[in-house]
Amino acid sequence: MAIEVRIPTILRTYTDGAKAVEGNGDTLADLFTDLDSRYNGIRERIVDGDELRRFVNVYLNDEDVRFLDGISTKLSDGDNITILPAVAGGATAAAVGRRAGMN
Repeated sequence: MAIEVRIPTILRTYTDGAKAVEGNGDTLADLFTDLDSRYNGIRERIVDGDELRRFVNVYLNDEDVRFLDGISTKLSDGDNITILPAVAGGATAAAVGRRAGMN
């Protein structure tokens, strides 16, 4: 079973710069174990214990796996997985208000 996994820039050091790699597994957990066997250390950047890391978003065919079965989500041949680190930061409410001339 071949599953395409899209790798974010920050994790490409584990995949020798590859933007996408192929993996295998019946579940997302199995897939990450498979990837780690070839790209040592990548799993621990995505998974914490038996759960996805809080600031990592994973999509199965464009659907957030947190709304499916999380790391236990079943996979099928030809699926596409996208890994996206969450982006945090930005302006505070006060700064936004100043820019808008509200303060």
